[in-house]
Amino acid sequence: MKITGTFLDEITHDIPAANWGPAEWARDFDAMRAVGIDTVILIRAGYRDRTTFESETLRQFRPMRPAYLDLVDLFLREAERCGMDFYFGIYDSGEHWARGDYQQEIEINQRFTEEVIQKYGDRKAFKGWYLSHELHGYNEAFMQVYLGLTRHLRALKDMPLLMSPYVKGRKQFDDPITPEEHEKQWDTIFAQLAGEVDIVAFQDGQIDFLELAEFMAINKALADKHGLESWSNVETFERGMPINFLPINWQNLRYKLEAAETAGVEKLITFEFSHFLSPNSVYPSAHNLYRRYQEWLAETGQA
Repeated sequence: MKITGTFLDEITHDIPAANWGPAEWARDFDAMRAVGIDTVILIRAGYRDRTTFESETLRQFRPMRPAYLDLVDLFLREAERCGMDFYFGIYDSGEHWARGDYQQEIEINQRFTEEVIQKYGDRKAFKGWYLSHELHGYNEAFMQVYLGLTRHLRALKDMPLLMSPYVKGRKQFDDPITPEEHEKQWDTIFAQLAGEVDIVAFQDGQIDFLELAEFMAINKALADKHGLESWSNVETFERGMPINFLPINWQNLRYKLEAAETAGVEKLITFEFSHFLSPNSVYPSAHNLYRRYQEWLAETGQA
């Protein structure tokens, strides 16, 4: 299997800006298309006081910095030019839901996504929603955020809903979850989200490499049980290095690609192409990773 989707991350937490404009983004969309990417996912439309376009709605809730370039329009335009599907990632306040004020997080996003549909809802490439709020285990109160938002989003525009949770794995946590407890919690979560969320793409980077096959098998079986489409979010940055975050070692990426194929997932997406896998990346090692990936595509008949 090859990677056919990528997140677009310009409202970022912890990786550097590339400082690209329309010309640089157009070149990168061409590079994505050249290796078979057909789906792009805006990881979040805004975070705290930053946003991807000038939103009158968000300004009603808090002071916002100006958005000098409408990135949503730019990404939609490039997706349309390249024949790609675009998934819209919603707003993350970074505050309300983190401190348990779930109703406020829901209300902001309900009004914000109404504005989004008015501005972009008729665009040809706009094919799905992405739930930007990530979770790693069962939380009854937080489930209300998902349920409140999924039903609202479907009422605005009935499109596939994608989520990309993470595993409480040993690469990120000192008290990692066991496979048995992970299975129990996600069985409960999917039982509630069945019919509300369409696609689940677990992040693969928090799990030790030798545990990856077991967790992926659990994730795929649970998705099948509850009627969700199963993707894998193949992280193309390296975890466990002293410096966060650098492009992944090609050997590690290939291992994860093969593990995902063995698990039987339907599609591979990545966080994320432009920083860590692109020939246009700010990281020179990403240019080399792109060449290794192209060589592997050719060797496996996927080029």
